[in-house]
This record gives sequence, C-alpha cells and structure tokens, in this order.
Amino acid sequence: MGRKQVILGFVMVVLSSCGAYNFSGADIGTAESFQVNFFQNYADQNPGSTIVPGLDRDFTLALQDLINNLTSLSLTGSNGDLVYEGEIVEYRVTPMTATSDQLTAQNRLTMSVNVRFFNTTKEEVDFEKRFSFFFDFDATASLTTVQPQAHEEIFERITQDIFNASLGNW
Repeated sequence: MGRKQVILGFVMVVLSSCGAYNFSGADIGTAESFQVNFFQNYADQNPGSTIVPGLDRDFTLALQDLINNLTSLSLTGSNGDLVYEGEIVEYRVTPMTATSDQLTAQNRLTMSVNVRFFNTTKEEVDFEKRFSFFFDFDATASLTTVQPQAHEEIFERITQDIFNASLGNW
C-alpha cells in the first residue's frame, strides 16, 4: 500500500470517528440548529456606561458568525435546538493609569454581556452567565478611533468564552 493511501485511510478514520464533535472541540450532541436572538443594548442602565449605536447588532452578528464557523449547525430564526439570548449590560470607559502630573495615561473600555443559553436536546446544560472583557488604550486616543480594534478584540474574546461555556466540552 502506498503512502498516500495510508494517509488517506488515517484521515478518513479520524473524520468518521469524530461523531458529534468537530475540530473546534464543540460538543453539539444531537442538535442540528441554533438561533441567536438579538442582544439588546441596556448598558445605559448601568451607571457610567454609554450606548453605542449598532453595538447590539454587531455583537449579535459576531456571535452568530462564530458559532456558524465553528460548528455544522444550521442558523435559524426560530425554534433552534440551541438558543442564545441576552443583553449588553455594560459598556464603559474608565481611567486606568496616571502620569506623574496626575493626568490619565491609559483608559480601559469594558463590555459585559448577560447570556442565557438553552439546549432543547440536553436541558441540564442550560445556563445564565455574565461574560466580560476589556480593551486598554492610550488616553490621548479618542474612543471613536480605537473602537473598531477594541470591538474586534472584545467581541472575539466574549464570543469565544460564550462558545466554550455552551459547547466546549473540556
């Protein structure tokens, strides 16, 4: 038997033995679909937080994209086997470090999301949790100039944490 056939056989055995798991480590069980309900932005109800237009839409899409890219589940608008819902509960900038003349040297943008996860095929794994992450930036930079990079990093971390909590089996 040639080397290519051995490698091909090995790959086929590995792929066929993955079952409900995939390369992301997700344990989707018998679920076939997922839905991500719109994450309303209620950050203004938290003192010191602000509302950023479009933040709710962008975060909702980021979570949908991550789950869609890391699983074989179909995205649906209703009656999903896995349901993600929640709200953005914090979006604030706070000074972090000061210079010797008592001026702010660095700011921290913090975003927190409250998430409810429902698995209709395995209800014992349902949860409600708060996920949070931050982005530090130079105090001389305006928030609007760092927002694209900040949102990318914050969304990536929070959505990955949500994914791990709901589908990570480790």
